Amino acid sequence: MLIDADNASATVVKELLEEVAKYGTATVKRAYGDWTTPNLTGWKDHLHRHAIQPIQQFAYTRGKNSTDSAFIIDAMDLLYAGNVDGFCIVSSDSDFTRLATRLREAGKIVYGLGERKAPEAFIAACDKFIFFEVLKKPVETAAPVQVAGVPDLKELLIHAIKETSRDGGWASLAAVGGYAGKNNASFDSRNYGFKRLSELVRNQDYLEVKEQPDPGGVVHLMVRVR
Repeated sequence: MLIDADNASATVVKELLEEVAKYGTATVKRAYGDWTTPNLTGWKDHLHRHAIQPIQQFAYTRGKNSTDSAFIIDAMDLLYAGNVDGFCIVSSDSDFTRLATRLREAGKIVYGLGERKAPEAFIAACDKFIFFEVLKKPVETAAPVQVAGVPDLKELLIHAIKETSRDGGWASLAAVGGYAGKNNASFDSRNYGFKRLSELVRNQDYLEVKEQPDPGGVVHLMVRVR
């Protein structure tokens, strides 16, 4: 997990680590920035508490972000060392778009974590992109919503169902979620006010949902457009 501390808030560190733990073990945790400046003061307590290694990078030239360069160099060193299966890039900075693309070209999974203001190109360059806003906001089952800055939910779900459906127009929810996530890195049920994808589809009046057991007795959730 590589953190651009100059471009990420320290207030989400706890939730950030909990989110990363869903996808794997963060064997490397580094935060990059100029730790001599007062704007990173809020990070210092979190670094010790969560065993995140601070990487000092002085701003040698005014207006130039030398932190990005150190961040990218370390990422490539980790890539070539071959000791990690994936990367978490914590930033909302478009400068990391090419890095995310390069890491994926090397066969690594890339998770992006940043604010909704993150540019579309950077979001799309990641396998999955999680917004800080959903980490801090309590998520409860609610009426269908459309949040600014994320794909139109109805259009996205209908397309995913049509592309993964089989007999009778039914598609497994797992296939729908997988397809939606692969084609929209920022797809996350929490962006639409629901903790789980199953809760989200059950609350869309244009969808029909049923439970279907397989020969082994495992129940799968199926969904189709009404």
